[in-house]
Amino acid sequence: MSTSHENFRPPLSMKWTLVWAGVAVAAFHLSHEIAVLSCLVGLYVFSLVQLTRVATPWRALFTGWLAGLLVFGPQLAFMFDLFGMFGVVLWLVGSFWTGLFVLLGHLAIGRVGMRGLIFLLPLFFIALEYVRSELYWLKFSWLAPGYTFAGHGQPLFEAYFGVYGVGFVLVLTAALLASFRPRVGAVIGATLLVTLGALANLVSERPIDPIDQREGILVVGIQMEFPSISETVYALDRAVKEHPDVDLVVLSEYTFKGRPPSEVLGWCRQHACYLVAGGKEPVADRDDAFRNTAFVISPKGDVVFKQAKSVPIPFFADGLPADEQRLWNSPWGKIGICICYDLSYTRVVDELVLQGAQLLIVPTMDVTSWGEHEHWLHAKVAPTRAAEYGIPVVRVCSSGISQIVTADGHVSESLPYPGQGESFAARVQLVGQARVPMDRTLALVGLIATMMFVGVVTGKMVFRRNTGKTKSPFAPRK
Repeated sequence: MSTSHENFRPPLSMKWTLVWAGVAVAAFHLSHEIAVLSCLVGLYVFSLVQLTRVATPWRALFTGWLAGLLVFGPQLAFMFDLFGMFGVVLWLVGSFWTGLFVLLGHLAIGRVGMRGLIFLLPLFFIALEYVRSELYWLKFSWLAPGYTFAGHGQPLFEAYFGVYGVGFVLVLTAALLASFRPRVGAVIGATLLVTLGALANLVSERPIDPIDQREGILVVGIQMEFPSISETVYALDRAVKEHPDVDLVVLSEYTFKGRPPSEVLGWCRQHACYLVAGGKEPVADRDDAFRNTAFVISPKGDVVFKQAKSVPIPFFADGLPADEQRLWNSPWGKIGICICYDLSYTRVVDELVLQGAQLLIVPTMDVTSWGEHEHWLHAKVAPTRAAEYGIPVVRVCSSGISQIVTADGHVSESLPYPGQGESFAARVQLVGQARVPMDRTLALVGLIATMMFVGVVTGKMVFRRNTGKTKSPFAPRK
């Protein structure tokens, strides 16, 4: 019996290849830009599944790559402003993973048919998303489908499935729909999209439960970008004047040019207040080397804890990576500190949660000149992390968008871009125990399955070459 994809559906013509690629690009941008259309991320994923039916492997790779590029380029336009033409190279690298997904799906059709894709495609997708986001030098997690709903209210789906699990479920559903007859799949798919949209938007409109103002830590966050020492002390004085009962003040990454200055240590002694702020910790015996560090200063004016950045930003003078991750055993409980970019990586946050973190504090540097869209994309990360781990997050940025996020993913307080000198204050309650989502394990299962599939395809290709057969190793098996 043939397992060829012609047995289920003919290959896509060039016309329909371009149509589905266009639908994928449009659906992705609409899902990110318009709150009520966030459900269209499902149509984006379904379009990529349809592209696996193109006529040749090369067409699969390049069509998927082109669709990915038209997604990455506009969304990450700020990279061109930062890096010039090298920013375009970064778009090409990031979008290549989309082309690779479409290619693997195309190769799988010829071996397992459209119905077999129901099992393989979700594993391919979660494996590639995990590698793209976590496991190689240019890792970059933004634009994963799992972040989509975080910008439009509570990230309900991330809370259940994890950021990579959302993509897995979307691809699983899309592959299942693709195995139906077109009209049946269209009706069911449209119904699911409407249901998904209704769920996302009903949840986003749910009022935020008020926090008991008698409990928790009173946290003040202040947005300042490369402030002078006098500006820092002035902002701290104003914060204490407005909130005399403050327990903890949080400033951004790189607030200080080095270690905390004596003026700031003295301020903490004078006002008996804890302070978390970013600076630079010199590395002994290495000229000009430093670690991008968050310092915790006690009410006695002593640095009682410090945590360096685990994932410095590539191509920036962002210091050496941290040599360890630890928790601050604060007076209120165990607090994990990750700096800016660190929050984008589940492998960094997983470690803090496994150690028993009950709250995450995230000093962040998002430079004003990077633009509002970059700040808006970055602001999707904190609600996603809060929801998937069940842990509150206090994220204070240099120029927005600072956030206090409750353990269920609601943004209870936020500050706008660029918002220099603006502050927020709120009671933050530590959780008893956070959790690591199961999608991390599922991603490793998907990675093993993908590597096995690639090994089988490569082995057949080598065997046919060695035996002198000219038949393409990618041709459907009869």
